Amino acid sequence: MATKRKVKASVEPDSTELMRFYRDMLLIRRFEEKAGQLYGMGLIAGFCHLYIGQEAVVVGMQAAAGVADSCITSYRDHGHMLVCGMDPKGVMAELTGRAGGYSRGKGGSMHMFSREKRFYGGHGIVGAQVPLGTGLGFAHKYNEDDGVAHVYLGDGALNQGQVYESFNMAALWKLPVVYVIENNKYAMGTSSERHAAGTELFKRGAAYGIPGEAVDGMNVLAVREAALRALEHARSGEGPYILEMKTYRYRGHSMSDPAKYRTKEEVSRMREQHDPIDHLKAKLLSDGLIDEVGLKEIDREVKAIVSEAAEFSQTSPEPDPSELFTDILIEA
Repeated sequence: MATKRKVKASVEPDSTELMRFYRDMLLIRRFEEKAGQLYGMGLIAGFCHLYIGQEAVVVGMQAAAGVADSCITSYRDHGHMLVCGMDPKGVMAELTGRAGGYSRGKGGSMHMFSREKRFYGGHGIVGAQVPLGTGLGFAHKYNEDDGVAHVYLGDGALNQGQVYESFNMAALWKLPVVYVIENNKYAMGTSSERHAAGTELFKRGAAYGIPGEAVDGMNVLAVREAALRALEHARSGEGPYILEMKTYRYRGHSMSDPAKYRTKEEVSRMREQHDPIDHLKAKLLSDGLIDEVGLKEIDREVKAIVSEAAEFSQTSPEPDPSELFTDILIEA
């Protein structure tokens, strides 16, 4: 599993880092594929939003993260948990509603947390994580811990009013926040051309003086390079930064979405021409860093981790009914 590391001055990742990026993206892909299978078997209930296709965004961002940085995102969150270093067994067990899950089986796909890994959710309300993430940025500045809040949101969430209140406050107080817009081209079933007045989403902070840039979110190296710039900006006291990651999800909005609003040809074209895992695999092979045998070995290792997580998620006991009355009140 990936863990947070101090940011290196060099922009160019070494061979070890490249291999880690590949493995982390593959772990997310295989984990999400297994989650989709368990959902189809009725072992995962409720909502389940898969991250397949978008792996390069969070892997590239986390590759540039500092040791004190925090992360918060929306309901498409499993990949973020894994790359923040959360145990796949605990994540999968939460999806199946078991006591061994990160929220003891009470949060499900959209609501699990790990203070130890500085991951603050998974939030089901569209855009709700943005003011919360801005608060994390305030905490970093108040505590002077050199941390930056990584606040992820989708292109659809960007049209919520609370997002702009957050932008204003973050800019006014120069909070260390990087807003990562995961623009996968569709807000549920509505294309960005139809829901956004102005499709250059990275410019949405211009009125508040927040700089931003568009990034190829299907290329983990491009994401990492942009993340280094954005995080350095925020960490140095210059205030927030916006990164618009141009990415794509291969599956529907959620497992219940047949995704009939786009053509099969469109999805196939994105897979064939822009897949983030295939893109990095080609680089590893062409640079002589690994061969097909080595790639297959990594895949076997990753599949074993995911299989173990799936087994744990089905054998961990269900929460005791008394858990309904825990974690709902704290005496202050």
